Amino acid sequence: MTLSLDTLRREGDAFHQMLSRELYETGAGLKQTAELQAIYGRFANILNDDALDMVREMYRGAAPGSEEQRSARILLEWQADARVSRQLAALDEREIAWESSAVARVDDGRGIQYQQIAIEIANAADRDERLRLERARATLVAAELAPIRRERFQREKEIVESLEIAGSYNATFTALSGVDLPALVEECKAFLRDTQAMWDDVFAEVVRRDLRIDPREATRADALALLRAPAFDPYFPSSSMESEVRRQLSDMGADATASGRVIFDTGDREGKSSRAFCAPVRVPQEVYLVLRPHGGQTDYRTFLHELGHALHFANTRADYPFEYRWLGDNSVTESYAMLFDHMLHLPGWLARYTELGAPRIPAFLRAAGFEELQFLRRYAAKLIYEHELYGGEHPWDSLPDLYVDTLTGATSFRYDRADAFVDVDPRYYAARYLRAWQLQAVIGESLVERFDEDWYRNPRSGPYIIEQLFAEGQRDLAHELAERVAKRPLSFAPLVRAAEEMLVAS
Repeated sequence: MTLSLDTLRREGDAFHQMLSRELYETGAGLKQTAELQAIYGRFANILNDDALDMVREMYRGAAPGSEEQRSARILLEWQADARVSRQLAALDEREIAWESSAVARVDDGRGIQYQQIAIEIANAADRDERLRLERARATLVAAELAPIRRERFQREKEIVESLEIAGSYNATFTALSGVDLPALVEECKAFLRDTQAMWDDVFAEVVRRDLRIDPREATRADALALLRAPAFDPYFPSSSMESEVRRQLSDMGADATASGRVIFDTGDREGKSSRAFCAPVRVPQEVYLVLRPHGGQTDYRTFLHELGHALHFANTRADYPFEYRWLGDNSVTESYAMLFDHMLHLPGWLARYTELGAPRIPAFLRAAGFEELQFLRRYAAKLIYEHELYGGEHPWDSLPDLYVDTLTGATSFRYDRADAFVDVDPRYYAARYLRAWQLQAVIGESLVERFDEDWYRNPRSGPYIIEQLFAEGQRDLAHELAERVAKRPLSFAPLVRAAEEMLVAS
C-alpha cells in the first residue's frame, strides 16, 4: 500500500497516543516496565524508509517559507527522531525497568530506591547524611546506569548521521529543528562570561549563610538541598497547593483542568518517577499531570510548570493536523511551563496565593533569584558540554572529565564524573529549555503590557493565553512566536535583568 500524508498523520496520531500512554503508566508507577518495542513494531508502516523518503521529498519540494515547508520540516524531524527512538527502544526499556527497580546501598547498610534517593538528598538537612546518600547514588549510577546511557548516546549519534540529512549530528539538529545551534552555544558562552562576577558574589554569600560550609567544598548534592529551600515550606502547604492554583486560574478566566481534559496525578506511589512530567495521551482530549511530592515551594513550582504544559496541550486546536498538535519546537511548550512556574517570581502572586506574607517575600525572591541564575548557568553549561559530546571531537572516555570541568566551572558546585552521560537530555533538549527561558521572558513582558502587572489575575488574560498561544500548538518556532507576540527577538538580556532585580529584592 502506498503511504499518503493523510495516512501518516492518522497513524502518527495513534502511535503517539499509544506511546504516551505507555510512558505515562510506567512513569506514574502504574506498571513496572515499558513495552516500547511492541509499539514501534505495530506502527512500522509509518516509521520505515518509505515514510522517511516521502517526508524528505515533501520538504525538499516545498517552497521556502511556505506552510508546506513548515509542516514537512516538522514531520521530517519527527521521522528522524522516531528512527532513533525505534532503534533504541530496547535500551530505553532496559533503562526504564532499571530505574523502577534499582536500589542504592548506603554505606551504613540501608537500601534506598533510586527513584526516591534524589528526594532524600534534597531533604537531608545533615550534610554528612547528604554526602552519604550522594556517594551511594553516584556509585550505583557509575556501575549500572552510566554504561546504558553512554551506549545510548553513541548509538543515537551513529543513527542520526547515517540518515545523511545534513552530515554531522549537530548540523542535522540545526537543519531539522530550526534552531541555530552554533549561535546558541556562543550566546551561552557570552552569558556565562557576562554573569560570572554576579554569580561569584551571590554564590559565596548564599553557600556560607545557608549551608555554613566553605564555598569551595560545595557539591551538586549540596545544591539540591540548598535549592530545596525548606525554610519556606510552612508557607507553601501541600494541602492548599491545588486549591490555590485552581483559584488563581479561575481569577484569570481559565479552568485549571480545561473542563476535565487535564487529570492530576499528584500523590505518592511506589515506583513513581521522582521527576514530574506531563503526559499528553490524547491531544487535546486527555492530558495527565504527574508529580511525586517533594514538599514545600518545590512542589508549587513543579506543579505550576507541569500545569503550563498540560493546559497547552489540553487547549490546542483539535482541528489542527497531527504535526501541529503533537510535534514542533518543544521550546514553545517549555516556555508556557516556565511562564506558569515563574509566577512564583511575582510579588503580587506570592502575596495573594501563598502564606508567605509581605515581610517574607523579599527573602523568598532573593532565594528564587539565586535559583534562577544557577539553573540558567547550569543549562548554558549543559548545552556547551553536550555540543562537545555530540560533536565527536572528544574521545568518549574523556567526556566525564570535560563534564565535571564544564558544569563545575559554570555553577561552582562540584559535579561527579558518574553523571557525564546521565545528566544529558537526548537530542539537545537543553537547547529547547534555554530558548524557552528566553521566550517566557518575552511573553511575560508582553502580558504585563497588555494586562498590567497583575495579569495573572486579570480575567481577560486567561482567554487571551488560551486562544492566542495555547490553541496554536507548536506550529511556530520559538523565535517566530516571540516576533508574533511581542515584536522582539529572543535573548538572555531580560533574564539577567529579572535575576538582578530578585537578588536585590528588599
